[in-house]
Amino acid sequence: MTRTLIVAPAWIGDMVMAQSLVAELKARDPTGEVDLIAPPWTAPLGQRMPGVRTSLTMNQAHGRLDLFERIAMGRRLKDRYDFAIVLPRSLKSAVIPLAAAIPERRGYLGEFRYGVLTQPRRLDPSRWPRTVDQFTALAAPQAETITVRPPTLVADPGSARDLAARLDVPLGRPVIALCPGAEYGPAKQWPAVHFADLGRRLIGAGYDVWIFGSPKEAALGDDIAGLIGDRHGHAITLVGRFSLLESLDLMSLCVGAVSNDSGLMHVASALGLCVVGLYGSTSPGITPPLGSHVEVAQLELVCRPCFQRTCPLGHLDCLTKLEPNAVFVRLSRLLSGRSELRDQLSQDVTDPSH
Repeated sequence: MTRTLIVAPAWIGDMVMAQSLVAELKARDPTGEVDLIAPPWTAPLGQRMPGVRTSLTMNQAHGRLDLFERIAMGRRLKDRYDFAIVLPRSLKSAVIPLAAAIPERRGYLGEFRYGVLTQPRRLDPSRWPRTVDQFTALAAPQAETITVRPPTLVADPGSARDLAARLDVPLGRPVIALCPGAEYGPAKQWPAVHFADLGRRLIGAGYDVWIFGSPKEAALGDDIAGLIGDRHGHAITLVGRFSLLESLDLMSLCVGAVSNDSGLMHVASALGLCVVGLYGSTSPGITPPLGSHVEVAQLELVCRPCFQRTCPLGHLDCLTKLEPNAVFVRLSRLLSGRSELRDQLSQDVTDPSH
């Protein structure tokens, strides 16, 4: 039985994709124990990942080395693990496994990590183009083939019911999650007016709309809800009102999601929702939504993907010209196979009270 510690990423989307690595480790060693260690804003997701025994929190401040604190935490973990996988490519991420004297430490090279990792690897994007591929490949010896499984998250049904009751929202109609934020920058954010246009189309088609996001995006959520102009309580904003795990549980009550290329897109996909991912400056070739019911909406422009936080040309055509109706059609196509929704939607749309 191998005891493995994964040093997990600081980005929510990357943290979700780390579950695919966990799944591959458990497939190779079903009796092995897998723990995660991550910053406080992503560590809670480990509690909802199949295959993870314990999700530990590192208390170091964002963007700081905090060398002595990392060494001290590593020493507290001494003799607990046989193997470590370090997903972030920074030097500081490898300090805790080194201080814990974990005998095997594997990860990709970056920031002078020779000697810090016992099994350093050069990242080969031509072989592993997607982030989820790169993560999962670290479960195996370098020459071996891997099986990349879409990441899975498990919601707490009791928590979801309690939160919905606290919100005092009806659950008679299917719900679509809108995720308009993107921590990376505005070049990944579909315009608020487009989200509002889509929201109105969805409400007209018999859905309720819940808007999700972080506290930093509260004003954006309010703007979209205001632009939707809902008169019957079919659109509500949850932005900034709940923790990450509470948002996950509430999102599990939804049937679909439309999201920028962001952490919440990966959360929605991992929950098994029908997901349309919106791509501006970034590429689905690297960080696609992963699952059985996903589609991508993007425009083929010579200027994209540029991978910039803000549009270097100043026009943001890659997002402003991505029409709401095109996104609505993609989502409708994903949802159309669910017969129970078709029956419910037919009743809701013909009900004059809506």
